[in-house]
Amino acid sequence: MPDGASQLLRLAAPAHLVVVVWSTLAYDIVIVAVVFVGALSIAAGLTWFERRLLGFFQDRLGPNRVGPAGLLQPLADTVKMLTKEDWIPPFADRALFILAPAIIIVSVLLAFVIVPVTRTFVVADLNIGLLFFLAMSSLGVYSVALAGWSSASKYSVIGGLRAAAQMMSYEVFMGLALTGVVLLSGSFDLNRIVEGQRGLWYIVPQLPGFIVFLLAGFAEMRRIPFDLVEAESELVAGYRTEYSGMKSGMFLVGEYLGMTLIAALIVTLYFGGWLGPGLPGFLWFAIKVFIVIVFFILVRGTLPRPRYDQLMELGWKILLPLSLANLAITGAIILAVQR
Repeated sequence: MPDGASQLLRLAAPAHLVVVVWSTLAYDIVIVAVVFVGALSIAAGLTWFERRLLGFFQDRLGPNRVGPAGLLQPLADTVKMLTKEDWIPPFADRALFILAPAIIIVSVLLAFVIVPVTRTFVVADLNIGLLFFLAMSSLGVYSVALAGWSSASKYSVIGGLRAAAQMMSYEVFMGLALTGVVLLSGSFDLNRIVEGQRGLWYIVPQLPGFIVFLLAGFAEMRRIPFDLVEAESELVAGYRTEYSGMKSGMFLVGEYLGMTLIAALIVTLYFGGWLGPGLPGFLWFAIKVFIVIVFFILVRGTLPRPRYDQLMELGWKILLPLSLANLAITGAIILAVQR
């Protein structure tokens, strides 16, 4: 090759590399924006969908005044929260009082980065994705505990203590339930877990683990029937009693974000993620997540809340032995097959 041509190639190589780097960076930014904006939009839309579905389920109308079929109700709720007085009690710890609602939003949004919508559409394809999810869900405990403590209200403190005990307890069972999936797939990477379900969804061999994870997910989300941390008949609103305006709205959005996250993880871990015949992967993923969210909403309109001691007994006396038995049986079967 002539010297001039080789010199031109050497000059063009760095320019080509810069183009590739910027293209990759732009693609990553688009994925991050779509996932975060999509998650927040779904959370806002669920405030309307839940009330509308419960209205149909309970033979009443639900939201139907603001916009066609009440579709503008989430926008009206947002305007209301933004314009309401954002009051901070004079006896509260101001810094922690402000920080608490932000923690729950940040921790849940960060957990979304490891959820694969398709094989390539994921913010961070981590080989320790499940561990990252458990770490982020653990951070959510600080939000409700600090909210209760910083409010310096008896109702809020009791709600915060309940939340801390409930969430930390059920994280144990959630982690043990996930271990069976990890043993079957041989990885903490959610993409590899989905690929491992091409022949058979893990809901079949891991039915006990799925039941434990589902119940632990309800407890982590603090939704009915496990909403004892903000039981209105006992604690006014629990750890959220002293919150108003947008800070109160952030707790509400965090709850719906958590519900969407748990639904996405259930689909990814037990129902094959984006796998399915005929349709594009992201459509299969969306359909499955939608079905799980509908199930969460219908449970809210069906079951009453138990007593707090019954909730803790369910975890430590039933779910813990069940998750340990599932782990032991799964490990024994894998060892027997490998031999």
